[in-house]
Amino acid sequence: MKNIILLSVLGFLTYACQTKEKVDALVINGKVYTVNDAFDMAESFAVKDGKFIAIGNNQEILEKYTSEKIIDVKGQSVYPGLIDGHCHFFNLGIQQQKVDLMGTKSYEEVLQKLIDFQKEKSTTFITGRGWDQNDWEVKEFPTKEKLDSIFPNTPVSITRVDGHAALVNQKAMDISGITDASETEGGEFIKKDGKLTGVLIDNAMDFVKIPAPTKREQIQALKDAEKINFSYGLTTVSDAGLDKPVIELIDSLQKTGELKMKIYAMVSATQENLDYYIKKGIIKTDRLHVRSFKVYGDGALGSRGAALKEPYSDRHNHFGALIYPPKRYEEIAAQIASSTYQMNTHAIGDSTNYLMLKTYHKVLKGQKDRRWRIEHAQIVDEQDFNMFENIVPSIQPTHATSDMYWATDRVGEKRIKGGYAFKKLLNVYGKVALGTDYPVEKVNPFLTFYAAVARKDLNNYPKEGYQMENALTREETIKGMTIWNAYANFEENDKGSIEVGKAADFVILNQDIMQIDIDKVPSTKVLETFSNGEKVN
Repeated sequence: MKNIILLSVLGFLTYACQTKEKVDALVINGKVYTVNDAFDMAESFAVKDGKFIAIGNNQEILEKYTSEKIIDVKGQSVYPGLIDGHCHFFNLGIQQQKVDLMGTKSYEEVLQKLIDFQKEKSTTFITGRGWDQNDWEVKEFPTKEKLDSIFPNTPVSITRVDGHAALVNQKAMDISGITDASETEGGEFIKKDGKLTGVLIDNAMDFVKIPAPTKREQIQALKDAEKINFSYGLTTVSDAGLDKPVIELIDSLQKTGELKMKIYAMVSATQENLDYYIKKGIIKTDRLHVRSFKVYGDGALGSRGAALKEPYSDRHNHFGALIYPPKRYEEIAAQIASSTYQMNTHAIGDSTNYLMLKTYHKVLKGQKDRRWRIEHAQIVDEQDFNMFENIVPSIQPTHATSDMYWATDRVGEKRIKGGYAFKKLLNVYGKVALGTDYPVEKVNPFLTFYAAVARKDLNNYPKEGYQMENALTREETIKGMTIWNAYANFEENDKGSIEVGKAADFVILNQDIMQIDIDKVPSTKVLETFSNGEKVN
């Protein structure tokens, strides 16, 4: 009799196991933030063929599914794969091959880094990025004399942190044909007493003839950028400004499995690119999505290139500048409006934000759900916020905490109230896309979270937060880093939350950013990153 009972129990257990669905992976014992519409919590989920197929508690998932791969996260927090809504992925990779000038505290430190780099690399054209005169004791643009003295025969071009100004030496200007008589629209060759200082603003930078990276260097750049991003839990990035050759290289590497980062490509809006991609139509693969154009409206506030309605408070009769005449923006917008593509415009100053919002509304003629975006939306006139009603604000929280030391100097006490106004923008549109704009800022998305919620920098300044009326809640912020970014990319049905049918992009963190003391958020570490259910970090 005992044998019969034992056989029956074994038979039942065998049957039970056989009736369970076999999946590729089970994640159990987690504190899972699904970021679905109800912001539900869960403990476990099942992954099959790169997608979430079930989400629930441990008992529900383990009763229905079996897998050879069970990931016990032991109570750690699990989030959807993080999405950077505005960055420069390819440029980040290229930057790994240049002099890193981020965080330099003086022009002398910049010069020493260039000397050390040249000793190590011995390049024929020295390039670098990341200097910011606002971080120096002398907060004025540097000039080229010391560069000329140290590097008389080697061209040097080093880009400011925001990418909207550069310092070049005489050798670089000589081989590029830049003279004291050089002029350009949408930029400036800064001069003193009629002579070039070596500082170039916006379109003037295009005159510098820097050798293009080789294909091998480009491939390495993409792989380097991917490794950095995966280490921070980023599974999708929106690269704000790519040309056709790089997009095609990305596609080829993704198809061979050499590149697994998912990329929402904003195509640089040259006329050639506009004509080609509008005719070709939207491109959508498992990892690449090409359906938007990146347009530059103006420069940056730090280099006084952002276009303002009234003069800069710290530079007499200077308004900044548009990159193109207003008529050109309307031509570009009209061409994009006649297609299925999205238009995403870099707009920093209040004049540029107003012009682009007005242009968008004019050419869209009331069309809904086009999801056209304003990238940065840094300084907005109080009377213009309502124009974001049908336009996605794509903002970068760490810009506020980087710029807060000097932004008021640029625009004054009154205009700064419309600066870095994340909550106001959210209240008008109902969503915000959050990004970093790296390598202008750091890649780390937890600094984005901290800046959005605490409105402080890593020095815990200001203690009570910067213009806290425009802080976001933690829930708003994590949505802005996941599902709202997916929405801004027309991908909310594919990713951005842990829901059945979506790509199994998720990240396991060492602490719960929704619950811990907000000042501890910047120290958050990524334990594991998964893309389409595959561990990539």
